[in-house]
Amino acid sequence: MASFFDIKARKAEAASNGTANTKEKPKENNRMQPWVEKYRPKGLGDVTAQDHTITVLQRTLQSSNLPHMLFYGPPGTGKTSTVLALAKELYGPELIKSRVLELNASDERGISIVREKVKDFARMQLSNPSPAYRQKYPCPPYKIIILDEADSMTQDAQSALRRTMETYSRITRFCLICNYVTRIIDPLASRCSKFRFKSLDKGNAVVRVREIADKEGVKLEEGAVEALIKCSEGDLRKAITYLQSAARLVRAVSLKDEESDNGDKMDVDAKMVTVSSVEDIAGVIPDNTIEKLVKAMQPKSRGVVYDAVSKVVVDMVADGWSGTQVVSQVCIILSLISAWSTRS
Repeated sequence: MASFFDIKARKAEAASNGTANTKEKPKENNRMQPWVEKYRPKGLGDVTAQDHTITVLQRTLQSSNLPHMLFYGPPGTGKTSTVLALAKELYGPELIKSRVLELNASDERGISIVREKVKDFARMQLSNPSPAYRQKYPCPPYKIIILDEADSMTQDAQSALRRTMETYSRITRFCLICNYVTRIIDPLASRCSKFRFKSLDKGNAVVRVREIADKEGVKLEEGAVEALIKCSEGDLRKAITYLQSAARLVRAVSLKDEESDNGDKMDVDAKMVTVSSVEDIAGVIPDNTIEKLVKAMQPKSRGVVYDAVSKVVVDMVADGWSGTQVVSQVCIILSLISAWSTRS
């Protein structure tokens, strides 16, 4: 009871508990962190397979004269990672939160988001960093607003954004990120320097996936990396996610905290990640199932195809296969059959 009324003792106990919690929290967060975020490029030099874009941006860093930018290309090619890496090299860890605003335009895509969040941030005046900090980082006199998935913004929102870009161009730069550049209105696109991000070639993707697997101590069966790249269709983010999911599937679980300094390190005695486990994670339909469907689609002597196809399709639906995946794999097989017939 006496300790309850001892204010100094209570403060000391609360401080010690708070210190203990702050020490444990980062370890837990690191252990549960998705590999996509854990291995996100820290600098422009870490971005894979976008050599032309990275070269131009690195030259821009030297002059600190950054234009408005439009990054477009397939998903998982490093668009968001590139602009975040650029921001880190421009502002450093202390200023990046106050100088960079990142919004996902697919969630907040109306005109209100431009009038409120974007405009309020764009008009904010900048504070000057210390001379010592400026020696480490360029810290140019402008902020950066990142609008991810900008192709989901409405036409009215894009029109309002055009005026905002003009008004605050002295202290704010915009980076629009999208998959389909044709969905960005011409007046907005013409104000930006365009950077096309191409799908990762197989060689670069294989190197990156193997590097992550080695760091995590994940054993890979021969052909597993190639299966990851094939299933992800050039999307490196998807390939890394499949790798992590497959590692969990085959019980390559994390070691206990007391047995490993790195909570994410995989058990060296765990099973290998196999091609079949990768295909299970990616939802790839077995070849024999697709072959049954293709065989049922072949013309019959009596011309009755519907019943046979319907039976196979009902079975596939009952098994829970994705309709998109079915169509994709059937198209691949039919194209191969057509090419083989043409050559013959």
